[in-house]
Amino acid sequence: MHRKIALALAVVVALVAVASAGIATAAKPTVVRAGTLVLKINGGVAPKRLPKNQMAPIALHISGNISTTDAAHPPAARLVIADFDRYGTVNAKGLATCRAGELEARPTGAAKAACRKAIVGSGKTTVRVAFPESAAFHSTGPLVLFNGGVKRGVTTMYIHAYVNVPVPTAIVTRVKIKRIRKGRFGTRAIARIPVIAGGSGSVTRFAMKIQRTFRHRGKRQSYLLARCADGRFFAKGSVAFTGGPRLVGTVVRGCRIRG
Repeated sequence: MHRKIALALAVVVALVAVASAGIATAAKPTVVRAGTLVLKINGGVAPKRLPKNQMAPIALHISGNISTTDAAHPPAARLVIADFDRYGTVNAKGLATCRAGELEARPTGAAKAACRKAIVGSGKTTVRVAFPESAAFHSTGPLVLFNGGVKRGVTTMYIHAYVNVPVPTAIVTRVKIKRIRKGRFGTRAIARIPVIAGGSGSVTRFAMKIQRTFRHRGKRQSYLLARCADGRFFAKGSVAFTGGPRLVGTVVRGCRIRG
């Protein structure tokens, strides 16, 4: 079983803008290139209008495509680091948690049943597998995102995927999210990605929605929160791939201040 597949690329390159709505209201995808490697990423938040001075609940939609300009098999992601605007955050305190051991070696339905109260999002992904001795093939499967809890200021998110690479496989990715103080940026997400299918697999497409409300100490809470302080959100990130390619980019998106 391959764990921590490059499915984290989806969540983290923009993670999951999770922490900031850093890819808010993007009408067209952001395109980042390194040599023949191309990453297109897009997304949006709801609602589009947010308060200026206080955090409000949001839902995040994000999708992307990884390809090459010469039709070659894309390299696999190895390390993803993303920083997000300080005007957004992940709020997991009081939300039910899930352990990696409860997700491993389980199909999607069983994983959801084991940690239903900890689900924070869902989606799907496509993996391209190109073994040297056979023709390349694609496999599409579901994604489910789970809250892994908060410890010593670090929020953990698990991404569970179930894809054929080439046999049905449950893959669990751990994403670490923490607060930082770096100018405009206030949240950092990190994922280290091991090999997929012996190095022959790479993620090519992903799409997901992250949204969860819950009650804690008698009050309604939201897993994702953001505010529109000055009409803009910022995010920057880097993705290192097998063989040396590295994608680095900054995204600036607008938001609307709710009066």
